[in-house]
Amino acid sequence: MKTVTCKLPEKLDAELETTARAEGVSKSEFIRGAVEEKVKRTRRGKKAPRAYDLAKDLCGSLRGPGDLSTNPKYMEGFGE
Repeated sequence: MKTVTCKLPEKLDAELETTARAEGVSKSEFIRGAVEEKVKRTRRGKKAPRAYDLAKDLCGSLRGPGDLSTNPKYMEGFGE
């Protein structure tokens, strides 16, 4: 296996350490997986799908008040 060296900012290295530990893998294994995924996606010429692209068929499929997210009256008593 070929060795590649790269420099990471302290904060990114700490996040990498935490994430790899949570996944139960070494930092090297996590990085290999991430690079492999990025290379495959780039080779196919596709970017990661946007949230909108994944859910656009759901837009407009529900009924309810049009001001649900902005009208404070719907929050009355919430969390009590």
